[in-house]
Amino acid sequence: MFFDLQPVLNGVLLGLRPLRREDFHDLYAVASDPLIWEQHPIKERHQEEVFKVFFREALESGGALIATDAKNGQVIGSSRFHGYDKEKSEIEIGWTFMARSHWGGVYNREMKQLMLGHAFRFVTSVIFLIGPQNLRSQRAVEKIGGVRVGSRPDGGGRDSFVYRITASIFRETFEQTSGELIIGNW
Repeated sequence: MFFDLQPVLNGVLLGLRPLRREDFHDLYAVASDPLIWEQHPIKERHQEEVFKVFFREALESGGALIATDAKNGQVIGSSRFHGYDKEKSEIEIGWTFMARSHWGGVYNREMKQLMLGHAFRFVTSVIFLIGPQNLRSQRAVEKIGGVRVGSRPDGGGRDSFVYRITASIFRETFEQTSGELIIGNW
């Protein structure tokens, strides 16, 4: 089965759709906040020239999604699918950031619920690579059922913790805490 790396996914709080070149200014308006990047290995990503590289790589990845607020359509962040491995039945979700106005868990949780629900139509596990100093992202992934299973270098050669969520843990986590899944039938 073909893994669609850029689906359109809609939840109650937000929507995800493929990132487009014309999204640069709206997404940079979110990314220009230095506090978003304070625990990230590339702390300068709030600078326009640095963000341009990130944005270009996101477009080239073929798996980048932009997040919009369901109430008003405002761009609130982005995330990405990467490294689909059919043999391992695994994909990575990463490069996620969100406007501070949408921090606090519920928006990130729904974003990950939408993305994980989509991913588990094609794979049995999803991984997240998170920098050791990025405690905020580590806690966020743990809240949605992620389990640290080791470490390895990320694409930039930086040490990262590897977190994994399996389809069964995903179902248990989201069914227990929300009573129902936003995403279709299992």
